[in-house]
Amino acid sequence: MRTLFFILFCCVASSVMAQERIIAIHTEFGTMKFRLYNDTPKHRDMFIDLAEDKEYDGTLFYRVIQNFMIQGGSRDSKKASRDRRIGYGNSDYMISDEIRKGHIHKRGALCAPRQPDELNPFKESDISQFFIVQGRVYRPTELDTMELAINRPIRKRIIKKIFTSEKRAKLKALKEAKDLDAARNLAAKIKQDINTEFKLANGTLIFTKEQREAYTTVGGYPQLDGEYTIFGEMIEGDAIIDKIASLKTDKFDRPFKDVRIKVTVIK
Repeated sequence: MRTLFFILFCCVASSVMAQERIIAIHTEFGTMKFRLYNDTPKHRDMFIDLAEDKEYDGTLFYRVIQNFMIQGGSRDSKKASRDRRIGYGNSDYMISDEIRKGHIHKRGALCAPRQPDELNPFKESDISQFFIVQGRVYRPTELDTMELAINRPIRKRIIKKIFTSEKRAKLKALKEAKDLDAARNLAAKIKQDINTEFKLANGTLIFTKEQREAYTTVGGYPQLDGEYTIFGEMIEGDAIIDKIASLKTDKFDRPFKDVRIKVTVIK
């Protein structure tokens, strides 16, 4: 009986731990609700702690870029004068990244900003603030072009490395000697080596089926994938992103109209 009770207790405890956490970001334009991911627990838990401590309340959406994203939450934006640069975040809330392959910068993604790579090579997040992706819808051919722009130079370097002048000469000699079987075998081996090294190369871009479906339907900003931690996604209030993103801004992308934030934890 005790064993059964223990098993039931563990199952219930596990279910509670895995329960979705839902938060709301309130503005004068309306409320946006987000589901926080369980596989980014450090970001999820710290965001909830800061929200419950009302750290985000009264901050601004201080950086707004149409067809890109809206960013807010930084403490220094609470009482910032119009001429003050803001958005420096808080180093006390830097946490290690939780970049997951399955999370993409689709429209409505809730993400943690960070310092650039030259200052932050480990891509640590500044969870004292956040940004929400707006992006845009892409045509399939645009995604193809993005892949080519990244992959073509990488493949060219690999071809140059593997298909050396010695191998070119050997392939030419085999063809001239009419040894076509040997020529085909050598050509196939060269091609296989190039493809294998390309698959193992760093920095290549191959959009998954899920990425292509998201970016050609709801839209987003695929250039950020793999660079920032995404710790939640919007479940309600989609139109509010466009309302905020369409505001007129100054040269620092701060809206002329202050948009204040209040964050609440729903569950």
